[in-house]
Amino acid sequence: MKNDEDGKASTRPLATEEIVKTEEAKPEAASHKLADGGASPELPADLAMAYEKLLAEKQELYERLLRKQAEFDNWRKRAQREREDFLAHAVADLVHALLPVLDGFDRALKHRDTRVPEKFYQGMELIYRELFEVLSRAGLAPVETTGQVFDPHFHHAVETVDVPAARDQEIVEELQRGYKLKQRLLRPATVKVAAARSEKAVTRPGQAGSDRS
Repeated sequence: MKNDEDGKASTRPLATEEIVKTEEAKPEAASHKLADGGASPELPADLAMAYEKLLAEKQELYERLLRKQAEFDNWRKRAQREREDFLAHAVADLVHALLPVLDGFDRALKHRDTRVPEKFYQGMELIYRELFEVLSRAGLAPVETTGQVFDPHFHHAVETVDVPAARDQEIVEELQRGYKLKQRLLRPATVKVAAARSEKAVTRPGQAGSDRS
């Protein structure tokens, strides 16, 4: 309220521009109050110690982050290895279960019946070749035997035979084909092996008598 000319209090409402001026003056007054330090936050007494404490906390959080990241990487690698091992065992079990089928094809194609039409065996060869190609893409490969020296890691000898033209411990016949799956032995090859020939002295007629005194 404002006093009029007669000194009496006036009940005239304030003009609009006077209200605006009053509102504009409030932030300015608040800023003066902050400048005087009335509402400013209190700073720690020892700034150097507080700074060192913040650096230590930052380093600790950083090291914890590195440890968590390393643990996550180890978990991811372990999960990947377990997944690969599971797939490898699943493939190995499936391929191993199909080996008797391959053996049946081998026996049927080796011992052909002349009474059976040739086209039947041609169809069998086609099926056998397609099946073997599918398994080959999975990593299946036959164990080499022809002309190879017996290796107990890949061959299973069931008989030794005397073959003059063969080397000692040379494989002379394959009875059942062996297989590897991605360089890992799945089944050894069953083979016959040449035996070492012992050199024996041959006594000629009359030689024994001539050696006597």
